[in-house]
Amino acid sequence: MGKDVPDAFNNLLNRLGDQPYFSLQPLVCNIRNIPFGGNGPGGIRGIRLETATGETAAFKVFLSERHVLWVVDGQHRRYAANLVIKFLEQLRQTGKYPSKGIVLMPNEKGTQITESDMQVWNEAYDAARSFSSLTVEVHLGLDIDQERQLFHDLNRLGKKVDSSLAFKFDGANPITQFIKRDLKETYNLPMTETEPKDWSEDKGALVLKDLVAVNAIAFLNKSNIGGATPAVIEPREPTVLDLWGHIRKIPHFGEDKAREKTVAAQPVVMKAFAKLTYDLNFSNRRPADSDELYARFLSKLPEVDFSHSNPMWNYYGLTQQERKDAGLEGLSDYLPDDTGAANRDIGALQGGYFRFGAKHNDIYPILADMLRWALKLPNRR
Repeated sequence: MGKDVPDAFNNLLNRLGDQPYFSLQPLVCNIRNIPFGGNGPGGIRGIRLETATGETAAFKVFLSERHVLWVVDGQHRRYAANLVIKFLEQLRQTGKYPSKGIVLMPNEKGTQITESDMQVWNEAYDAARSFSSLTVEVHLGLDIDQERQLFHDLNRLGKKVDSSLAFKFDGANPITQFIKRDLKETYNLPMTETEPKDWSEDKGALVLKDLVAVNAIAFLNKSNIGGATPAVIEPREPTVLDLWGHIRKIPHFGEDKAREKTVAAQPVVMKAFAKLTYDLNFSNRRPADSDELYARFLSKLPEVDFSHSNPMWNYYGLTQQERKDAGLEGLSDYLPDDTGAANRDIGALQGGYFRFGAKHNDIYPILADMLRWALKLPNRR
């Protein structure tokens, strides 16, 4: 439109989370109580629009107030679109960011909106009310059973995209951006989309979905990257990048057949590293000397015995005497209570290799406690 783009526009985009393109799946609706397909008496009037050569270009359809679009699939998208309009209207009416309820700017809760920011929000409101659109797929005259079948087919018959492939294509989330920009380009960390079926085929590359899960814990203490925003992630990037710099120094990490040479190549062990990183840097309960403790953790990390033969990994598979003989007596103080129904089957030594179990969320906090003991860090209990 020939207008100057204010700096506030780019600043707001960065705070919300910039991404190369935005799109939503169509809302799938049904117009009830008309003849199936919309034809015949009581149907919907439509006109075929043709090109000069007689080809069908589109249909002009005439809807009245009685033609209610019943949402079959997409209620959350419909509700979210309504929330966006309410959010923009509230900004314009109050002149400040909401402190509760609809919060798109979590770091701006209750703060006054600057004049330059309000100019951008006014532009966004005009765009939302004028030319921005949602795609709607409309079915005609379906009965209840047909609507239910349509809902089932849309939600149950689709094949899910492989997680690593999806993360590879994701250019919006700041954690995936960090992985692609810093870990891949800065550290040249080897990555792959497919996990080797056998450890003998391991080339040392890290599976992308595992990398995402590890970094989600390091940045957010969560098992997924949902809700990550640049305002939270960017200040923490140097700390997490420092972690990966020291992980790369662990003997045999990233080498050919790395999983056969070191347990540190197993994703659940990396999640334990991430857990300690979060606890010592970003947790509300981090100790007063957390900076010194984190520096010690990083400096001593490559010295830890990450061999498959280290008896510490098999602590729960040893007898009391075997634990004493292996010098693991003090470890019990760092570990959770061994009684009750909690999962303590963290893995087993098979064919000379210690393989950790598949229930990572149960296992990596225990491994983090073991590392605290091995590195002489404070006991979180």
